[in-house]
Amino acid sequence: MRPDYGFRPVARSDYPLLRRWLAEPHVRAWWGDPEEEIALIEADMDSGPTDMRIVTVDGAPFAYVQDYPAHHWPMPQYEAFASGARAVDTFLGEPAFAGKGHAAAYLRARAGVLRDRFPAVLVDPDPDNARAIRAYTSAGFQPRFTAPCEDGDPVLVMEYDP
Repeated sequence: MRPDYGFRPVARSDYPLLRRWLAEPHVRAWWGDPEEEIALIEADMDSGPTDMRIVTVDGAPFAYVQDYPAHHWPMPQYEAFASGARAVDTFLGEPAFAGKGHAAAYLRARAGVLRDRFPAVLVDPDPDNARAIRAYTSAGFQPRFTAPCEDGDPVLVMEYDP
């Protein structure tokens, strides 16, 4: 039986859960300080361009995914893509779910929905984040090129193309 993945909007009541996930070593290695990340979520919560979701499997929350217009902020790694492209960021928060194929499965589900509505769906993992790159590749994202992002650090730009 295939798991049933859900994508419910983030609520302020999710902040303690998100803080806990952001403090997990496997998340903290690639994401910023939990309080800074929560402040960014709060800034977009009511009127920002970011669609923020808690990912559930069979009703249990275990991951976070967000998507936003790739050209909304100055993000040079996405300049080559069509207007209307969507960028995705995600992390699998619950350690017990890691390494079991859940990330690739929920990313494939979410990217498929987004690709039906937007001309491109993009991600930009750190080139050293092998685990994320494997999950994105398994989900149907294809590497396009490595480029500097807005802070000058290199990212691997990947496009959903199952």
